Amino acid sequence: MAPNPELFKRIDFIHDTSYDIARPSTTYWQDAWRRLKKNKMAMAGLVMVCIITITAIFGPFFTKYNYSDQKLEWANQPPSAEHWLGTDNLGRDMFTRILYGARISLSIGIVASLLNFTIGVVYGGISGFFGGRVDSIMMRVIDILWGIPLLLYVILLMVVLEPGLTNIFIALGLVYWLKMARIVRGQILSLKQLEYILAARLIGAKPWRIILRHLIPNSMGPIIVTATLAIPEAIFTEAFLSFIGLGVAAPMASWGVLASEGVTSLRSYPFQLFCPAVAISITMLSFNFLGDGLRDALDPRMRK
Repeated sequence: MAPNPELFKRIDFIHDTSYDIARPSTTYWQDAWRRLKKNKMAMAGLVMVCIITITAIFGPFFTKYNYSDQKLEWANQPPSAEHWLGTDNLGRDMFTRILYGARISLSIGIVASLLNFTIGVVYGGISGFFGGRVDSIMMRVIDILWGIPLLLYVILLMVVLEPGLTNIFIALGLVYWLKMARIVRGQILSLKQLEYILAARLIGAKPWRIILRHLIPNSMGPIIVTATLAIPEAIFTEAFLSFIGLGVAAPMASWGVLASEGVTSLRSYPFQLFCPAVAISITMLSFNFLGDGLRDALDPRMRK
């Protein structure tokens, strides 16, 4: 039997704006990038970091001088069209030496940050995940090392290992990861109690898989911020070591070496100190601005 059409009434569709999507959904990293772009100081720091890195890599290829070329007849010349930042007491072009110094200083900062990332994440991840006696023993080791200033450790190691670029990497790699390990341990302790970690354990996932596939990826925000802020700290440490004669050996031209050489002629030729000092300051400020911006952008509590 066919239905009676008189029993049915046609209802026109009424658009309800409450069901509209206000904005497309974004992932955690897309939202972090959106917040980072709104931070002008962080973006300025990112642009400066890119400029400094590109200049350090390609800049020396476009200069007609070598960082170790010595011509005493050019000694202590002020900035000019021929020598943009002047020359040092041996007639070497300061602009070229600062470009080469950028390579050394940035390489030390990046390598130290990578060592910090690798050792600190592994150590802190193991300590936080297993807990108990393992965590107690591992954290007591960190407490003992933390009790003495890290710079003093590096100085003592450099005295034992003798100055040199490779030995700076070794010295920083041995003691530079303590802060990262503590941060990762704290993150792991808070995350391992969540339901998805319990579910992974119930289905038989091995500890290393849980750490590497679940815990570490969900702790990447603080890890990235710490690794970024470790770069300027390592650059300053290298500059200080080179300044007191424990850094790279001559004729290599790190910014610390240039600053140390410029101090001796500060009153007569102040540009020999100011140029590397400005380079160190701009680089450290750029990384610090970028690190602060990343801290705000990667904070889940800031997400709207």
